[in-house]
Amino acid sequence: MSDDSTELAASLRRRLAEFPLRDFAFQFYARPGVESSCLKLQDEAGVDVCELLWRCWLFHHGLSLADDPEGLDGIRRWQQEITAPLRRLRRELKVEAAHGTQVAALRQTLKDAELQAEKESLRRLQSLTLEARPQALPSLRPGLTEYLSEAFQLQEMVHLCLLQRLQASIDPFSGTR
Repeated sequence: MSDDSTELAASLRRRLAEFPLRDFAFQFYARPGVESSCLKLQDEAGVDVCELLWRCWLFHHGLSLADDPEGLDGIRRWQQEITAPLRRLRRELKVEAAHGTQVAALRQTLKDAELQAEKESLRRLQSLTLEARPQALPSLRPGLTEYLSEAFQLQEMVHLCLLQRLQASIDPFSGTR
């Protein structure tokens, strides 16, 4: 590794630490239209919201990955085997929880556990980022819509419109760079 690449790696680590994935995810998700777009992509296209937010974070920092990094499959497995069942149970109890305080308390416990599982996914994705050695997006880079549609293999117009809503909510070169 040359001195230049070592300096770049240190600069990248510093930049990513200054605005970590978890902070970005919570702030971005709270922007108007982002939560609903993410949830529709999750429910209608099978997109994992944590991975979606991770890819938005990379884009925000002007970064991309050439390929899915080694280790991403393990995080996807965590989401499928841990987070998704918690979400399914929480959703199944929604109606019943409205009529019983004990069920409502159980549903809240499931919701808290689901959030903890998602936070763990975000932590793992941030760690994976530095191991994967992301590269700078080219100067003539695609927009977020193209970047995400390719990453998640989305082609239906309704899904592309949801990605465009996300793109309208992000500025990849704001903040520290």
